[in-house]
Amino acid sequence: MNWILVALGGALGAVSRYGITLVTDSYFKSNLISILLVNILGSIILGLFIGYSLNKQTFSSEYNLFLAIGFLASFTTFSTITVNTIQLASEGEYLKASINILATLILGLIAAFVGLYLGKIIAP
Repeated sequence: MNWILVALGGALGAVSRYGITLVTDSYFKSNLISILLVNILGSIILGLFIGYSLNKQTFSSEYNLFLAIGFLASFTTFSTITVNTIQLASEGEYLKASINILATLILGLIAAFVGLYLGKIIAP
């Protein structure tokens, strides 16, 4: 059953990421925005989940398998950030490369902090 939970979460995370990528790419004509968006969303969702679960003793491990390991692991993308940053730098786009990595890191940390804080607040 654990494998199925991870697989289902992973499939939903991948499809969600693809959907967000299609929508944002049509507006911004750049996959950098969609990658940043999914990683910020993933950070806040994981923060909410962890913050909530820290204060709730009866939180089931199945939720962790489905949401954190399955859904969010396929929804967010560290490898794409690093490859895009290297590609930008090797094309001489040093400012874009720096903004890409710094924005992802700083905004991701802020989103995770906010998620953890909100998760602790809403936990019973």
